[in-house]
Amino acid sequence: MSTPKIYVAVVGVGLVGSEFINQLLSIPPATSPFHLISLTSSTRALFSHTSPITSSSSWKADLAASADRPDLSKLTKELAALVSPSQKVALIDNTSSEDVAALYPVWLGSGINVITPNKKAFSGDLALYQSIIAASSKSGARFLNEATVGAGLPVVGTLKDLVATGDKIVKIEGVFSGTMSYIFNEFSTGAADGPAFSSVVRIAREKGYTEPHPADDLNGFDVARKLTILARTVTHSSPLPALQSFAAVQTASLIPPELEGTPTGDAFVDGLPTFDGRFAQMRADASKEGQVLRFVGVVDVKNGQVRAGLEKYPVTHPFATSLGGSDNIIMFHTERYGARPLIVQGAGAGAAVTAMGVLGDLLKLV
Repeated sequence: MSTPKIYVAVVGVGLVGSEFINQLLSIPPATSPFHLISLTSSTRALFSHTSPITSSSSWKADLAASADRPDLSKLTKELAALVSPSQKVALIDNTSSEDVAALYPVWLGSGINVITPNKKAFSGDLALYQSIIAASSKSGARFLNEATVGAGLPVVGTLKDLVATGDKIVKIEGVFSGTMSYIFNEFSTGAADGPAFSSVVRIAREKGYTEPHPADDLNGFDVARKLTILARTVTHSSPLPALQSFAAVQTASLIPPELEGTPTGDAFVDGLPTFDGRFAQMRADASKEGQVLRFVGVVDVKNGQVRAGLEKYPVTHPFATSLGGSDNIIMFHTERYGARPLIVQGAGAGAAVTAMGVLGDLLKLV
């Protein structure tokens, strides 16, 4: 049987979107079933299913020269018209937009496959997530979201395989934030002393590991969203209660209460040294116990709990010995992987690996 033609539309052409397009176009045309027919940025749109985009060197100029403005309603109709038994359509959402995520049920209901690193639909309101599941089940179109957790790391796919093959998930725990990974790899090494917490955060910000406003990382919301995605993947086959949204995750923010609401990143970093003593004391206490501090996320299926926060681990634990830089590490404790958990580890952020995760999902349609 010949491989069906797969039309690809990309919404969002920023860092990840641009990298994805270049990776997609690097597949030799002779072996690629993919036809890139649509690009949508925040200000321009390009659509042509009769003359696919093939040049990695000119697509940006072609998009910039287009007179068309973004119109996702029009794009939906154009893509839905291309769906047939002999050809598939995939929409790649590389944005972080809630408005775009809200359209997933419409696209899936029209037979359009949705692939994305956007966490909003899968970690936000439960009703939207349920409508995505229902639309996919009815039409047969797939939603693939590997890159929502761990970028290119095989985290979501591994969990789906464990669940689908009947393994029982006991607990998932991991360092899910590249930012938090870097900060605590530098701050807590097992020694009682070391650099000040505020200086580590400042350096992380200067290196681009944090958001412009570090509070957007230190509040733990990014980890809570990733935990929600994993918990919802497990929920239908376990006693774990359904999370109404990521806000239902028990999240212990690292933002000192006195700095809550600080308007700018600069002001936040400038105010953080006042609280270095608190963090230094936690580090010293952990060191006395032969442990390190790590900001982790836990989906504790056995006890019906999903939480994110600062926890202590022995200096011999993989969370203490195996991490470097901004790596992610996730441990799956299951019935089959009981004595020794299944571990996934590696770079959990960056445009190249995130785009790879998106492209890997697209290849699953072949």
